[in-house]
Amino acid sequence: MTDDLTTRLAKAHAACPRTIAWRRPATPGAAFAELADACRELGIDEWDTYAEHGAVELLESRVKELTGKPAAAYFPSGIMAQQAALRIHSERAGSPRVALPDLSHLLTHEEDGPRIVSGLRPEFLTHGFEAPTAAHLAALPGRFGAVLVELPLRDAGCLLPTFDELVELAAACRERGIAFHIDGARIWESQDWLGRPLPEIAGLADTIYVSFYKGLGGLAGAVLVGDGDVIAEARLWRRRMGGTIYRNTAEAVSALAGLEHRLPLMGACVAWARAFAAALPGGITVQPGVPHTNQFLVYAGADPEVINQRLLAHAESRGLALGGPWRPGPEPDRAMAEFNIGDGALALDAEEIAEMVGRTVVG
Repeated sequence: MTDDLTTRLAKAHAACPRTIAWRRPATPGAAFAELADACRELGIDEWDTYAEHGAVELLESRVKELTGKPAAAYFPSGIMAQQAALRIHSERAGSPRVALPDLSHLLTHEEDGPRIVSGLRPEFLTHGFEAPTAAHLAALPGRFGAVLVELPLRDAGCLLPTFDELVELAAACRERGIAFHIDGARIWESQDWLGRPLPEIAGLADTIYVSFYKGLGGLAGAVLVGDGDVIAEARLWRRRMGGTIYRNTAEAVSALAGLEHRLPLMGACVAWARAFAAALPGGITVQPGVPHTNQFLVYAGADPEVINQRLLAHAESRGLALGGPWRPGPEPDRAMAEFNIGDGALALDAEEIAEMVGRTVVG
């Protein structure tokens, strides 16, 4: 896909009045106007200072309430939050070994940061499109500082284990004295598949990190939750890593607004995604076969450049963004894309949109 086509498709989708993705403010000015409204709605009338007080304190309290964890610390990024958590667990255990999926975000998108910056020694808990289980951990002998599971595993189509598998893995960690950490960047989207309240899911882990700029639509930022002593040490590492920023109010307010307005829509978005995926024509393969969240991968035997040109024409002529862009898949002559179903889809008919996507992709 050429850079020009990528840019044109992105602009066309941003201008569409209808979309199957999450609706976002078109400009920074519109986003800041929404933040001002959120401040009034939430009663935010003071700044935070170095991530203390104000909206940040309110956000930490809200995440503690949602997850049932006793302590929370705001971080400017999930990368920093997770490296702090894993470093603390590993130093306490006396082992730099961390077991995690080979498709984990920490290994595929962070430029080897956990090893170079934090001295961790990653080892593969799972390979490829596999959900982690206790059996995977049993295959790794010796002492570990931590086990990390990404819920869901984004690069595998937002793949999740069952809740029972997660319970068994957490128990296996406890039996071996290994800290259990959940990468919960999309934990909000995962609750429907796991079928348990968030405190019950989070209660399986020693620490869990949550993100705000993905499905919740925040500007940036993350929160790490766990026991008080771990979180107190995480705050120390946040300062050492340069993450105790003077002002974080805008990011915290946007996160609070996402928890207030978007979190209640997650179940409906997941249901729409499953209906849409089930209605796609046979020439399009879905991974996982039944989406575990509102985000999943699709594959088709087609030219991604042709698909993207059709998507652009559709967006410009009908004002409807149908997802994409598509890109070359892992196999010759196959294209792939990631669909992330948001609130924009809820006013549309899932079967009709699946038919449109089918015509666009496979003709």
